[in-house]
Amino acid sequence: MPGTGTGTGTATRTRARARVEALLAERGQTYAEEAGIRLKDTPQPLYELLVLTHLLSARIRAATAVAAARALFAAGMTSPRRMRDATWQERVDALGEGGYRRYDESTATQLGREAELVLAEYGGDLRRMREAAEGDADALREALRASPGIGPAGADIFLREVQGVWPEYAPVLDGRTLDGARKLGLPADPRELAGLVPEGRLPALAAALVRVALDRRSPELDAAA
Repeated sequence: MPGTGTGTGTATRTRARARVEALLAERGQTYAEEAGIRLKDTPQPLYELLVLTHLLSARIRAATAVAAARALFAAGMTSPRRMRDATWQERVDALGEGGYRRYDESTATQLGREAELVLAEYGGDLRRMREAAEGDADALREALRASPGIGPAGADIFLREVQGVWPEYAPVLDGRTLDGARKLGLPADPRELAGLVPEGRLPALAAALVRVALDRRSPELDAAA
């Protein structure tokens, strides 16, 4: 019958949107939000996101990384200057308070070196990193990987979270997020998947899909069935 294909496609898209809405309602908090970061295009929250990214990059539970970030920020290490000026032991103590004990000593050293790099290269303002990359995601990833302790996975974490305030890099829906999409029967094409939400919700969608990908259970979203 004429129009059947279009109708089927519309119905499929409607189901996908419903599933995404249910997913966002259940797991749609960004990692920055979870760490208490009010992310916007200003120096402090961008630096805090870099610190969180660093902690999430280690082979450690995301909840532990988030708790450690909160502890560092509560101890006043919310800018590269304050991070650099804190003693190594103060950084170790804050990481330990957050439960980040397996890598606390090496991470304390790396955070100090990272703070020095941000001050030396960008005057403490990561918006200069954004300007230098000129909208080139690969250039931004390379700049992020220059930070001690941040590799390809860490660069992806930062981009997933920052795309809401640096929209020229959107959509950032990498392999990890697409793994989550496949588990839910959602489109595994980044642009098709991004089309299911407003641009401002992309970081939340990415974070939710990462949580699904990392969850060993097969998530059931009854509200979207």
